[in-house]
Amino acid sequence: EERADALAIIDIQKDYAPDTEHTSTTTEATAMGDLDQAVAKMKDRDLDSSYACCYYPWVQIRDSIDGSSLWVPPSVVALGSMAYTESRKDVWFAPAGFARGGLTETDAGGVKVTGVRQDLTSRERDKLYDVGINPIASFPAEGIVIFGQKTLQNVKSALDRINVRRLLIFLKKEISRIASRTLFEQNVQETWNAFSGEVDTLLSAVQTRLG
Repeated sequence: EERADALAIIDIQKDYAPDTEHTSTTTEATAMGDLDQAVAKMKDRDLDSSYACCYYPWVQIRDSIDGSSLWVPPSVVALGSMAYTESRKDVWFAPAGFARGGLTETDAGGVKVTGVRQDLTSRERDKLYDVGINPIASFPAEGIVIFGQKTLQNVKSALDRINVRRLLIFLKKEISRIASRTLFEQNVQETWNAFSGEVDTLLSAVQTRLG
């Protein structure tokens, strides 16, 4: 919130607990994670920021070095899908859905995803989405897909979507870069016109590319 120039991708509590986080009282059942507890924990934390987002559940990936399978937090493939979206489209496109969030169909996660820690029903996906947790779902035909792109902003607005927040972060940085080249120039209309012209060119290019 203070920086206003980055999007935090956080991993949530009460999701899967890997071996490294087990305690003496951890059982296989408690290590699996609990969707209802995860939802309740998010409600208790009452996070409210368009500069953050989260996902559920953990996913299984194939190690590209030795071919072994391992479980990783959902933030790993969330980052991958954002990078994939930028490479195929732009930062203001949603990093979710079958085209850009298809983790098995398109390898959008940046690594080969082979499974999810929990299979989610439609009702469970809705429970997660209601508290701003983006579900990672498995479909029989389409495979594993990131099925949401909410930020953790509570108030309903355009900024409760990841692609909109990332668009504004992008624009702020680009306009700041243009402004920095204007520093110490004469404070006259010619300077203002030059600045406005560069910004208009940037905004028009974004709009042309569906931003």
